[in-house]
Amino acid sequence: MRVAVIDKDLVTEECTRLIIKDCPVNRTGKECIVLGEDGKPIINEELCIGCGICVKRCPKGAITIVSLPEELHKNCLHRYGENGFALYKAPIPSKGEVLGILGQNGTGKSTAIKILSNQIKPNLGKEREATKEELKKFFAGSELQSYFEDIDKKKIAYKPQDVDKIPKVFEGTVRELLKQADERGIFEKITRELEMLNCLDTSIKEISGGELQKTAIAATIMKDAEVYFFDEPSSYLDVRERLRIAKTIRKLAKEKLVVLVEHDLIVLDYLADRVQVFYGKPAAYGIVSFPKSVRLGINEYLKGYLREENIRFRDQPLKFIVKAPTGKGKATPLITFEGIKKKFEKFQLEAQKGEIYNKEIVGILGPNATGKTTFMKILAGALEADEGSFSREIKISYKPQYIKPEEDLLVMLALKGVSKKLISKLGLEKLMEKTLFQLSGGELQRVSIASCLSKDADLYLLDEPSAHLDVEQRINVADILRKEIELKEKAAVVIDHDIMFLDYISDRLMPFLGESGKYGVGKGPFDMKEGMNLFLKDLGITFRRDEETKRPRANKEGSVLDREQKEKGEYYYS
Repeated sequence: MRVAVIDKDLVTEECTRLIIKDCPVNRTGKECIVLGEDGKPIINEELCIGCGICVKRCPKGAITIVSLPEELHKNCLHRYGENGFALYKAPIPSKGEVLGILGQNGTGKSTAIKILSNQIKPNLGKEREATKEELKKFFAGSELQSYFEDIDKKKIAYKPQDVDKIPKVFEGTVRELLKQADERGIFEKITRELEMLNCLDTSIKEISGGELQKTAIAATIMKDAEVYFFDEPSSYLDVRERLRIAKTIRKLAKEKLVVLVEHDLIVLDYLADRVQVFYGKPAAYGIVSFPKSVRLGINEYLKGYLREENIRFRDQPLKFIVKAPTGKGKATPLITFEGIKKKFEKFQLEAQKGEIYNKEIVGILGPNATGKTTFMKILAGALEADEGSFSREIKISYKPQYIKPEEDLLVMLALKGVSKKLISKLGLEKLMEKTLFQLSGGELQRVSIASCLSKDADLYLLDEPSAHLDVEQRINVADILRKEIELKEKAAVVIDHDIMFLDYISDRLMPFLGESGKYGVGKGPFDMKEGMNLFLKDLGITFRRDEETKRPRANKEGSVLDREQKEKGEYYYS
C-alpha cells in the first residue's frame, strides 16, 4: 500500500510541472499525478508504483511516498484529506490507569486525543465523517467499541497544549477562572495541593507561564467529567511542580479515564501506568502501538524497536552514558565568578564561587523563581550584578528562555550565516520560506538554538532549550550541542527542567536552591553526582537508573528504594 503525502504549503509550480511530466506511470497514459483545482498536484495512491522520482524532483521536500503493509489500510482512523496526513489505529484508555502517549511531534498524538475527546470526528480515511455503524464495525471487539458508541454523551475535560492562548480568551483573575470551572467543589483542595494560593487574585494576563500551566491543569481537574485529557502538562513547570502535578493527576485515575501526552520521560514514567508509542514519519503518517507497561514502552521507544510489533522505527537507539567525575580542577578555567549578588524589590540572588572550563557543558537546575535566568542574564551581560566579580571578558552567545520574534522575518533571513550542516541537523530545511510568526513553539525553539550556536563565541548560554521539543529532538539538540562545544573547544551553560535532558548533556551541574520568589542561591558547579544529590535532597526526591537503558527514573515516594537511598544519602545514582 502506498501512502502519498503532499505539503501544499511547500510545493511549487515548477515542482508540480516536473513531477507530472516525469512520472513513469503518467508516461504510460494513466493519470497517477494530476493537477488539482487548487493548482497543486494530486497523487493517485492506487496507481503509484513507489519509484520515488516525484520525491527527488521536488526541491522543497514537499512530497513523501511510503510503502505500508496492506493490512494497515483497514486500520486508518483519520486522514486529513487526499494526500494528507494519515493516522492508523487509536490509543485505548482504561479505567483505573493513566495512559501515556509518547512519540515524535507530527505523528498524530494531538489528533488522537482530539478524536478521543470528540473534538475531531474520525473519517476512517474517507472524505466524510464516519457513521456510528462504521465506527462500531471499525472498533468491533475492542475496548473502544463501547467508548465510541456513546461518545456524544460523554463528559470530557481537556487541557490543551497551548496554554498561552488562555489570556486571549479570558479576562479576570485566576480565582474567577477556577471558580467557574469548579464543578466538583474541590477548589480549596486543588489550589492548596498545587500551591496556587499566592496567584489566585492575580489577573490571568499577568501570571507566569508556570502559573498559567497550573491554572489550566487545575481547571481541567475541577471539571466533573468521565474522561480527562492532558496535552503536555509539564511545560513551564520545574521538577518539583512536575512531580506534584503528577501525584494530583494520578488520583483522578482511580475513578476516571485519564490520558496524557508528555515528552518529559521522567514525568511520564512517574505518572503513567501504560504507554502507547506513536511512530511513523512526522507530518506524513503515524501508527499507534499496542499498549505496553510504562517501563517497557519507554525503553522500547528509546531503543527504536517495538518487540511485540517487530517494528524498527529508528536506526540507532538513544543511549545514556554514566559519566565519571570530569577532573576539571587541573585545567585553566575559561571564566571564574565569585560573590555574585543581585537584589530586586522582592527577590535576591546569590551565586557563590565557581568556574567554567572549555570543552564542558554546565547544567543549571532548580525550582522556578530561584534566580537561574537572572544568573544567566548576568553571565550574558544583559543584567548587571550589584556585587561580585568575573575573571575576564569573553564573547557570549545567548538564547533566552522566552522566544518572541520582534519582526516577522523569513526563517532563511533569520538564519542568514548559519551553516547548511547545522540547519540540516536541526531539521529546519522545510521551514526556510516560512516567517517567524508562522512557526510553532518547537520550530521557533530550534531556529533560536541554531542562531545561538552559529555565533562566534567563547561561552554559549541556553535557557530552557528543551521546551516544546519531543524526546528525539531533545536528544538531537543535546548531541549537536555536545559536538559543537567539543569541536570549537568552547563551553556552554544550559538551564533546563528536564532532568533526563540535563543528565544526558551535562558534564557538571550547578544547582539553585532557595525559596521561590524570595531568594535563590546558586552553588557549584559540582560533578554530576554531588550536584544532583544536593538538588534532589533539597526536593526530597530520589532517582535510580534503569538497568537496561541507564536512563534516570524517579522513585515513588515512600517506596523501598526511596527509603533505602534516603537513608544512605544517595539521592542520585550515577
